[in-house]
Amino acid sequence: MAAIGRFQKGTDIFHAKVVEGELFRVKGEVFGSPTFEKKPTPTKGLRVLPPVSPSKVIAVGLNYADHARESGKPLPKEPLIWFKAPSSLIGDGAKIEIPFAEHRTDFEAELTIVIGRRARNVTPAAAARYIFGYTAAQDISDRTIQNGESQWARAKSFDTFTPLGPYIETKLDPSNLTIQQFQNGQLRQNSNTNQLIFNCHQLVSFISTNLTLLPGDIILTGTPSGVGPIASGDRLEVRIQGLAPLVNGVK
Repeated sequence: MAAIGRFQKGTDIFHAKVVEGELFRVKGEVFGSPTFEKKPTPTKGLRVLPPVSPSKVIAVGLNYADHARESGKPLPKEPLIWFKAPSSLIGDGAKIEIPFAEHRTDFEAELTIVIGRRARNVTPAAAARYIFGYTAAQDISDRTIQNGESQWARAKSFDTFTPLGPYIETKLDPSNLTIQQFQNGQLRQNSNTNQLIFNCHQLVSFISTNLTLLPGDIILTGTPSGVGPIASGDRLEVRIQGLAPLVNGVK
């Protein structure tokens, strides 16, 4: 496997392998041992969905040292995690909706882990065996609410606040990838995953010692410095080395 996407045509929802713009439907369970149809599926009228429908959306805070400094907070001694609502997910090309125009609402580009096997008490050395692949995400955040509450879930879980995709790359080394955020064509965030305080394998291990991870669950690994506000009419683009870009408008 390589790039895997999730698509909808009418009421039909399916996973497919993406090869040079052509889609080959998954036969069987995508997190099992799938095979693929040999004939490509016509792309006309297809809608790109978030590549998974997870039971849990787990976010990690302050996981880049430069972002911790930007936020004026000390480096965490262990991963800082919280949950985002799965109902906040949207796919590539969908619009982010700002619920309160008077609030500051920020973009955050993030590399995202997709879990492929049930994981509980996994060691960092074994974590790669439980990772299905990687994709891109935005952790859209209402800062006005976030700064006024001790819990972050509400500020980050409004409908459309977690763009995800467009595809899962199943053959990717996450340790040294350029991660960038563009807003209306202007570079706003520019870093590398080698700056993560807790790397992907450490995150899977830590989280799995606290709760069971299931196939399709996702972990947003944190954002680098450069976060900033969004406004209606913006075009946001997350570019992570080795992944297809994630592009979303704002309204």
